[in-house]
Amino acid sequence: MTLSSSGEALADRRADYALQLSGAGDFGAAADLMRQALDLAPLWVAGWVAVGGYLEKAGAVEAAILAYGKALTIDPGDREGAGLKLAALGAAPMPQTMPAAFVRGLFDQYAERFETALVDRLGYRVPEQLFAALQTVAGPGRRFARALDLGCGTGLMGEQLRPVADVLNGVDLSPGMLHKARRKKIYDSLAEADITALAPAPQAFDLVTAADVLNYVGDLRAILLSVATMLAPGGLFALSLEAHDGDEPYLLLPSLRFAHRLDAACRLGTEAGFTLGHQSRVMLRRDRGIPLDGFLLVFERGALGAV
Repeated sequence: MTLSSSGEALADRRADYALQLSGAGDFGAAADLMRQALDLAPLWVAGWVAVGGYLEKAGAVEAAILAYGKALTIDPGDREGAGLKLAALGAAPMPQTMPAAFVRGLFDQYAERFETALVDRLGYRVPEQLFAALQTVAGPGRRFARALDLGCGTGLMGEQLRPVADVLNGVDLSPGMLHKARRKKIYDSLAEADITALAPAPQAFDLVTAADVLNYVGDLRAILLSVATMLAPGGLFALSLEAHDGDEPYLLLPSLRFAHRLDAACRLGTEAGFTLGHQSRVMLRRDRGIPLDGFLLVFERGALGAV
C-alpha cells in the first residue's frame, strides 16, 4: 500500500510510520498516528481512506465509516474508493458500477507492474482461457472482420485476438494502461473511454471481449445491451466474471470488485438478445494465495438482437 503525498512533509512522514505500524499488525496505533497526519493535512483524501482502513481493521467500524464519509465529502468523484468502502460496510447504497475516477487511478498506479504482478505472481490466465472458450463457439478457422477489446489494459487479451482479427480496436479508461498497450503495436486503434458510457456504434463489430473487466461493473444490464447493439447478427461477446453463489445477482467484495451469480448473468444476456454459446467455471487467478473462482461466458447475438 502506498499513499499519494499530502503535500505536507511532516504529514507524509507520520503516514509512513502509520503504514509500518499497520504492517506490524498494530492497527489502533496506526490509526492514531494517521489522525495526527490528518491534523496537518485535513483535506488529504487518501489519508482519510487510509485511517478508515486502519480503524476498520482495528474493529472500530463506526469510526471507519466516519473517516470514509469525510473522504467522500472532500472528493465526491471518489478517486480513492471511499464510497465503495462505505457500500461494502453496508453504510451506503450498493453502486451499480465503480466510479470512473477510482478505476482510472487504480490502474494508472498499477500499469508499470501490471503484467508481472498479475501473470507471474498471481497465475492469471484469463486471456488464454477466454480465447479457448471463444474458439469452442467460433470454431478454429473463423476470423473476425472487426473486434473490440473492452478494458484492453496492457493488451494481454489483444495478444490472443490479433491472429484472428482483421481489425482490432481497444478501449480502456486508464492512460497508463493504454500507454503500455500502444507499445505492443497489436491494436489498430486505442481509445481512452469508460466502457459503461461508450458512444453508440450499431453493428460495428463481429467480436467483443471483456477479460477481467466486468468485475468493476455491478449491474450488467446496460453493458450487455450496449454490446448487443454494437454486434452484427451472429457476432460474439466473450467475457469473464468473478463468481458468487449467494442470493443477490451481484455483490461488492471486500476486494472492491464485483462478483456475479452465473444464472443472473446468463438471464441478463438472454434479455439483451443473446444466446449462450459457452459457459465454464474456472480459476481466474490467486488472491492472497487463495484460488479466485469465476466463470467464462460466450454469448452470440441473435438475428434480431437488442434494440
